[in-house]
Amino acid sequence: MTVYEFPLNERIRTWLRLEDLFDKARFFCQESDSRCHHAALLGIFEIVDVTARSELKSELIQELDRQKASLEALRSNPAVDAKRLGEVLERISAALAELHAMTGKIGQHVRDNEWLLGIKGRAGIPGGTCSFDLPVYHFWLSQDPDKRASDLMEWLTPMLPLKGAVDIVLRILRDSGHVSQHTAVQGLFQLMLGGRTAHLLRVAMDAPCAPEVSANKYALNIRFLMPDTVQKPRLCDRDVDFDLTFCNL
Repeated sequence: MTVYEFPLNERIRTWLRLEDLFDKARFFCQESDSRCHHAALLGIFEIVDVTARSELKSELIQELDRQKASLEALRSNPAVDAKRLGEVLERISAALAELHAMTGKIGQHVRDNEWLLGIKGRAGIPGGTCSFDLPVYHFWLSQDPDKRASDLMEWLTPMLPLKGAVDIVLRILRDSGHVSQHTAVQGLFQLMLGGRTAHLLRVAMDAPCAPEVSANKYALNIRFLMPDTVQKPRLCDRDVDFDLTFCNL
């Protein structure tokens, strides 16, 4: 089944973007092809842009502290797996320690690197990082793959505590939901929320269409669209079975 996730506030939206960017950057760092390392560097630039918001770190610390306090209260509950709970609490404590150890503005080491800033400025121009535009960058891309990978990890590693914290928070968020089965009649589905709130919606399905979600505090509306690589997607003309999960922190 394919799972689609829809964040319902800006914090969750930012954390999902960071999760995606960190995963891609680390994947491309581990490859040896120079084009992969170019993609990894672009990912690092995007991470720096997304983390420019000064309160991002404090929000993650606050959320981890809150989750830690909630889980600590479960230690005396005999229905809770004490070993698993202890492991989760250890991961949260480690993530908090790494976040507190981060100093200065996130990504400042990239912003202070004039060579990287020159590449970042050209990267926003279509084809702007060709060898004739940035010969020194072309030289770097022609270096030994291990040297490039080492440089990339040097630029990425100072920001990895954010990845650890985001991974923990999003896992807790995803695990919080309860799955319910529904059917969208002729590709349309509406659910009155009756005051129910959520931070993240997950739609899982095995059908040749994709969900488009709109929601407010009163109702959830989902349109299932047939993808088309030539023209605008059209509404699915058949019933669609899907799983729906409301997730909350």
